[in-house]
Amino acid sequence: MTLDAFQPQHQLPIHSRPPRTWAQTLNGLLFLLLFIPGCFMIHGFQLLFVLPLKLVPGPKSRKLYDEGIRYTKGAFAALLNLMNQWFAPTKLSITFETEGQGKFTEEEIQNVVERDGAGKVIALHLPSKSVIISNHQVYSDWWYVWCLTYFAGTHKDVFIVLKKSLKWIPVVGPGMQMYRFIFLSRSWASDKLELARQLSKLGKKAQEEDKPFTFIFFPEGTLPDLSNILLPRSTGLHYSMRSLAPRLPTLKLLDITVIYPGYGQSYYTLRSIFCDRVPPPVVHMHLRIFDVAKDVPIGNALNSIISNGSANNLAELDLSEREKDTFDIWLRKLWSEKDDFITYFLETGRTPHKQEPVEIPLRLRNKWEFGEAYCFFAPVLIAYWWKKLTDLVL
Repeated sequence: MTLDAFQPQHQLPIHSRPPRTWAQTLNGLLFLLLFIPGCFMIHGFQLLFVLPLKLVPGPKSRKLYDEGIRYTKGAFAALLNLMNQWFAPTKLSITFETEGQGKFTEEEIQNVVERDGAGKVIALHLPSKSVIISNHQVYSDWWYVWCLTYFAGTHKDVFIVLKKSLKWIPVVGPGMQMYRFIFLSRSWASDKLELARQLSKLGKKAQEEDKPFTFIFFPEGTLPDLSNILLPRSTGLHYSMRSLAPRLPTLKLLDITVIYPGYGQSYYTLRSIFCDRVPPPVVHMHLRIFDVAKDVPIGNALNSIISNGSANNLAELDLSEREKDTFDIWLRKLWSEKDDFITYFLETGRTPHKQEPVEIPLRLRNKWEFGEAYCFFAPVLIAYWWKKLTDLVL
């Protein structure tokens, strides 16, 4: 018998793990039978009960449509957490930067973490309008970051960038379009205008309606010059914040350093985590926060940008070489510090500041949210919307 037989499976590369058992196969089938129908039910609710609201003219019907989309986005976030709870139990272990640039003060940390009477973390009061960036080498990164927004209360207002090829994947593609996710073709000449146009519109809308706004962006590139992570590409992130900053005066940049016990696709895939039931036992997240207007060198965000977000005027967002270089150096420094942090953590098992982590099991906070994950509360919303539409007609 080899030593591998005594190691927990998450500590072994996937190719070195024992053959899949019947229990794992059954777990995988149950996961697919509960996750995929959940996606169908959420998208079905969008098509049957939310999309028709677009046919009713007027600002009130538009508002109802937007709230319906937010409801389904929240349902999907609940579904993600439910899948963790049932098939891949793990917890977030969160620490905060307390020294240097991007630090949280002790008072800020106390205000961020909300606990109930039993000491259980029930909410994280993170910025309501933010760009979230993170190191990213595993597909599950986006899953766990979105789960973090669930506890931050911004999960109904998450926006991400995706490849244009994903736009028409059955069920998932149209559903993501209704979520107003941004699809890019990876041709920067055309993508930069589309990215700026959509982000400007979304940012303006969030500010006017006083709604949360969370834009998740993974800038990590392909050059492996660092020990644990890859050097970031700065252009897309720079352009995104230049588009958002004039429309969201309180915009924050939330930098997350994600660390798994073992890291990379050789240890974790969505299949191995949820079908084989070999999740990371804990997902470490170290948070840094920056005020975009004061702390991030995005350059001149152009007070002259018009508010309607037309492509012609957004072309004025083009960056000078000096602005590009300044931001690129700043982001690479941030990534180098992130890499040093990961090295220290992996070697010592703690943060450089020896901070006690905030631990949050990834599970739903309330029993009634089990129903929300599958849009079981649709009849209540339909009755509410019917009353509102009747009021509009009468």
